[in-house]
Amino acid sequence: MKPENVIEVRDVRKHFKVYYDKGHMLRERVISFYRNKYERREVLKGISFDVKKSESVGLIGKNGCGKSTTLKLLTKILRPNGGTIETKGRVCSLIELGAGFHPDMSGRENIYINASIFGIKAKEVDRRLADIVRFSELEDYIDNPVRTYSSGMYMRLAFSVAINVDADILLIDEILAVGDSSFQTKCFNKLKSLKEAGTTIVIVSHSLGQIEKLCDRAIWIDKGEIRKEGPSRQICKEYLDNMETARLERAELEYRMQLEDEKKREEQRKEEEKRRNEEEKKAKAELSVRRQEEERKRREEEARHQEEAEREQRKREETKRRNASCREIATQCGPDARREGKGIVQFTEVKMLNEKGEECTKFCTGEDIFIKMKYISEQPGLKINFAIGITRSDWVFCYGTSCKYLLNGFLISQSKGEIVLKLKDIHLLKNTYYLDVRIQDEENEKYDNIFNIIEFKVLPVAKKDVGVLLIDTEWNVTK
Repeated sequence: MKPENVIEVRDVRKHFKVYYDKGHMLRERVISFYRNKYERREVLKGISFDVKKSESVGLIGKNGCGKSTTLKLLTKILRPNGGTIETKGRVCSLIELGAGFHPDMSGRENIYINASIFGIKAKEVDRRLADIVRFSELEDYIDNPVRTYSSGMYMRLAFSVAINVDADILLIDEILAVGDSSFQTKCFNKLKSLKEAGTTIVIVSHSLGQIEKLCDRAIWIDKGEIRKEGPSRQICKEYLDNMETARLERAELEYRMQLEDEKKREEQRKEEEKRRNEEEKKAKAELSVRRQEEERKRREEEARHQEEAEREQRKREETKRRNASCREIATQCGPDARREGKGIVQFTEVKMLNEKGEECTKFCTGEDIFIKMKYISEQPGLKINFAIGITRSDWVFCYGTSCKYLLNGFLISQSKGEIVLKLKDIHLLKNTYYLDVRIQDEENEKYDNIFNIIEFKVLPVAKKDVGVLLIDTEWNVTK
């Protein structure tokens, strides 16, 4: 190391591993291989410079060029990956103000803690305490917990501690913006006095005015390499000219990029408009097809409804005709009679008679009822079955029978014929009843069914029985 130098930097290189998603636990690193992947970022690419005793040097350059990394290498916070750094004398750094402050301790207690970081013993702090407090201008708050300080007060105290260290080399990184303007001026004047006292100063700052006033020499670092060094005023001017050129080039580039973006947006707008027009055409075509389909379905639905309405109308007319025919074939026909069936074999006359052979619709329990039925057949020789049913006025089905069971077989239809059913000694009790008559084929398909064709009544008898029918009973009383 040369006698006149206090700092010698030779071919210093520094790189960092920037992990994409660094795992902090061994399990995370083992499970996810992606977390072990990193990018090697080279910050310094072999820089070399000397700083003489009592010299003030400023490091300038764009963000990310390696200025602060160089300062941390000089303070030995970081170690280089290549090259050597030698320093002579006591080094004090003003890189992170307030490092080591405890928020629950008072400002006075934190002065001792922070000074010990710089290697100052307690007795020496006792001797300098009044100067530190006076320089920070925090006399009224020095015994308050640091957590009650504002950010400006916090930085004042930290700068005051750091600036009152008797160091041979003072390293400063962007800390001259502490406090208000008057305190900044006070800090700047203090640094000038330290320089005049023979302290070597290396400062990193974007304030080129401060660099020109405070530094004898400036080192311009660009992309991890020393681009130029020399008198601070000259280097700062060339740096500003370069930055202005870069700004104009960047502005031109951004303008061209903006034009390209506008062009792309215009093309996208046209494409979007074209796509929208095509979608509108497609939607209109689909709408037209859908409307045509809906119109077709509507017409089909109308035709179906019309057909159903006509069918229902024919059915009603047929029912009406059949119901009207009920009154034609039964002089005793009630108002609720209805008729259904194929009509191949059908009734032509239905009568309800009493024992004297007279038409009658009122009977007493125990009397005989005769049901006389006449029919015609379009196809003689069919197997047919006659059946009757009796239902009470509350729709309770009381009785039903057919000739198939009584005659043990079907009848053979004639072109026309007559059949009489005798109900002997009816056991029905007092109420109103309805007679149903049916003609069915051997599969129980309906040829002619007439419901409620005759309404008749059963009159009360001397006995006081109640219910549906009369049952012969006998009471035996035992002692």
